Amino acid sequence: MLKKPNFVTKIDQLPIALENNRIKEVVRKYPMKCTEYYLGLINFNDPRDPIARLILPNEEELMEWEWGRLDPSNESAYTVMPGMQHKYDTTVLVLASNVCAGLCRYCFRKRLFIDGGRPERLEDIDAAMDYIASHREITNVILSGGDGLMLSNRRLKEFLSKLRAIDHVGIIRIGSKVPAFYPQRITEDQELLEIIKTYSTPAKRIYVIVHFDHPRELTDEALKACDLLMKAGAILLNQTPIIRGVNDDPEVMAELFRKLSFAGIAPYYIFQCRPTIGNKPYAVPIEEGYQIFEKARGLVSGLAKRARFTMSHELGKLEILALTDEKIIFKFHRAADNKNTGKILIYRRNPDAYWLDDYKEMISSHYLLEEEKPAYSYYI
Repeated sequence: MLKKPNFVTKIDQLPIALENNRIKEVVRKYPMKCTEYYLGLINFNDPRDPIARLILPNEEELMEWEWGRLDPSNESAYTVMPGMQHKYDTTVLVLASNVCAGLCRYCFRKRLFIDGGRPERLEDIDAAMDYIASHREITNVILSGGDGLMLSNRRLKEFLSKLRAIDHVGIIRIGSKVPAFYPQRITEDQELLEIIKTYSTPAKRIYVIVHFDHPRELTDEALKACDLLMKAGAILLNQTPIIRGVNDDPEVMAELFRKLSFAGIAPYYIFQCRPTIGNKPYAVPIEEGYQIFEKARGLVSGLAKRARFTMSHELGKLEILALTDEKIIFKFHRAADNKNTGKILIYRRNPDAYWLDDYKEMISSHYLLEEEKPAYSYYI
C-alpha cells in the first residue's frame, strides 16, 4: 500500500535556517507545502537554486505591489455550480481536488489555500454528471484543482467511470504536478495505474497534463512515473508558466523542451504567469517572455517546439503570436465567446505589460474570415 508522504509545511522543518519575521509573515499569508522528495532536489548551497525558488517562501511575496487579484482570470464568472466551470463550449473544468502535493509560490489559485482555503472543490459528482450529460457539445472534461492525481483512488475511479458512461465525452484530462512533486504516488501505487488502464481506451484516451517547470525536475523517479502512466495508456503533455528565476532563460527552457520530447512528453503550453496577488516577483513581462520562448524554440527540433505561448485571460486563451519593432500580435486560440476564436488583436508594444489589460493602445482587431485578408498582412 502507498504510504502517505511526509509533507514539509513549516520553515523550521527545512535543513537551512530560513526563519525570520518576514518569512514567518509570508508563510502566514501564503502557506508552504512540499514533499521531502522534492525538498531533496534543492541545492541549499546555491542561493539562486531554481527548485528552491519554485517551492520555498520568499520575502518578495510581501511587497505591496498594486498588482494582482485572487481570481485573475475571473473563473467565478464561468462557474456553473460549485467546483465546475464551463468557459469554452466543448470543455468543462472540474475543481476535483483542493489538495496539491506541493504549493507553487506562483500559484494562480491561491484562493484555494490561503486563509484556510475557499470551499470550491466539486462535491456533488452526480449533479456535475447530469450537467455534462445534458450538454452534448461537451467533449472534453478537465479534472484539476488542486491536483487531479491527489484524489483518492476511490474518488478518481468514481469520476472516470461516470464520465466514461457519457458517450459524447471523448477526452478526460487530469491536471497534475504529482510526477514532479511526488512521483511515488504513481510508481508505488499499482491500483492507480490499473484505474488509468481501465478508462484510457484506444478510442478515448485519458490525457495527463503534467507540470514540469525546470529540467532538474525530470529526475529518474519522475521519468519512471511518467513512463508508467504512458504504459497504462495515458497521453502525457506538459505545461508550465514562464517563472522569473526558474525558467526565464532560453537555454533552460530549451533543455526542458528537449528532455520532455526525449521522454515522449509533448511540450503543450507555456503560460504567461497570471497576475495573482503575491505573484509579481515570479512574473516575467509578456514581451520579454515571448523572446525567451522563441529563442528556446530556435534551439530545439520540431518535436520539441510544439508548445504555444499563451495567456489564460478572462476573455479566453490568447496566443502571443509575434512582435514587430512597434507592435505585439495576439490571437484568440480559444475564446469564451466562440465567435471570437481566431480573432487577431494588435497593440502598440508595452515592455512593462504583464497581462492583456496592460495594453491600452489597440492598433487593429480583425476576424480571420475567408473573404478578409489576414490582419497581420497589413503590418508585417
